[in-house]
Amino acid sequence: MTFAYSRLNHPLRVPLAAEVHSRPSLRLSASENLTHLAIYAHGDSTVGNDNLAIQHAILSDLCAYFGVAAPAGAAKYYFHDFGQFRLQWECHTEFSTYTFAKSHPEQLPVDDVFDHMPLVLIPQGWLLGLQGKLMVAAHVALGPAVSLDAAALAGLQSVLDGDVLVGSTVLQEGGEVWTDFLVKADGFSRFVIRDIGFQAQEAGRVVQRVLEVETYRMMALLGLPHAQYAAPLLNDVESELAALTATMTDADEVTLDVLSSDADDEQILLRNITGLAARIEKLSMDNSYRFAASQAYFRLVKSRIEELRETRIDGVPTVGEFMARRLSPAMNTCESVVRRQEALAERIAHTNDLLRTRVGIVQERQNRKILESLNTRAAQQLRLQQSVEGLSVVAISYYMAGLFGYIGKAMKAGGVPVNPEVATGVLVPIIAVGVWLGLRRLHQQVSKHH
Repeated sequence: MTFAYSRLNHPLRVPLAAEVHSRPSLRLSASENLTHLAIYAHGDSTVGNDNLAIQHAILSDLCAYFGVAAPAGAAKYYFHDFGQFRLQWECHTEFSTYTFAKSHPEQLPVDDVFDHMPLVLIPQGWLLGLQGKLMVAAHVALGPAVSLDAAALAGLQSVLDGDVLVGSTVLQEGGEVWTDFLVKADGFSRFVIRDIGFQAQEAGRVVQRVLEVETYRMMALLGLPHAQYAAPLLNDVESELAALTATMTDADEVTLDVLSSDADDEQILLRNITGLAARIEKLSMDNSYRFAASQAYFRLVKSRIEELRETRIDGVPTVGEFMARRLSPAMNTCESVVRRQEALAERIAHTNDLLRTRVGIVQERQNRKILESLNTRAAQQLRLQQSVEGLSVVAISYYMAGLFGYIGKAMKAGGVPVNPEVATGVLVPIIAVGVWLGLRRLHQQVSKHH
């Protein structure tokens, strides 16, 4: 029956149901040392299977060094115990993370703990192959809590030698997190997590959240160089748009007669504004993915900080406060650039519509003048036709009188007592009046038909 029921499943039911379990936290307990690497293999916004293939190739090289089978090509999560250390690998849309964990049976002093990280167990050749791809490198020291006296705090400050020491109690005072978010001389940032009373798997979840905050923070900041690059370009476009608008304003003071005689200038203005619209559109397309991704990563950072449920330690800023003061301005810069791009695109479109409207008005003015000239010519032709109409009546009457004269001569020759000259003279006025009335009736019928 189980086999029969499995046929009822949608093809995506099982993978979708497994998605929420695809990235579990490591099972950790004090004392543990961890090395975390985030590898960003792309220099652009290319995502999808290309990134997955590259990340799998990097993972396969590491597995091949230790003689371990790599995961299947479609896998996005991998865990393996290599004996001396444990590896958890996760592939995300743009990057992948490697978390190496190594247990220590005895508690190491905080001054010495970062000299015993799993980094020493990772092949140097494999690390050198990551040149230009390493986005995050962090060491985490997880150990049992000791009394946080002046000596312990001084030891933390000696290891975390940044100007600002960040720390807080997390998960309802189940532990403490300490860091300074600085990259040390060895190329790694450092985190100290103290286990005050973590419940089952809470230590692993805290370590995972802290490393995700560090990773997503760096990925979110990828949008900042794009914003800094776009700002002067937007300034240039705004200046050019202001100059074009001023040109249009100055031209508005000129009469339409002058504008109609200078249509080339209007076309140049229209071409320049269209060029500005194209530049803004290209800039938006180049930055849209990066800015959207930065905002998504920023939301993840805030979400992971909320999950830590921090409690303040006197005299020390929390992780949330530090990020609000340091990361939020950078994200606000990206957001302001996005708004400037959208607003500038709307202004260019509005200016373009105004110019097209003005060009249309000029064209309508020109068309109206053409129609007026056509009407004038038609009136002239009508007057000319009316003047010629009298000659037409005379000509037609002349030919018709001639015809009647020939008829009269024929009748006289046939013995009919008629004088052709007298009859023709009598008929001429009648013929002329008849021809004039006939032409007039014809004109009336043509006018009525039109």
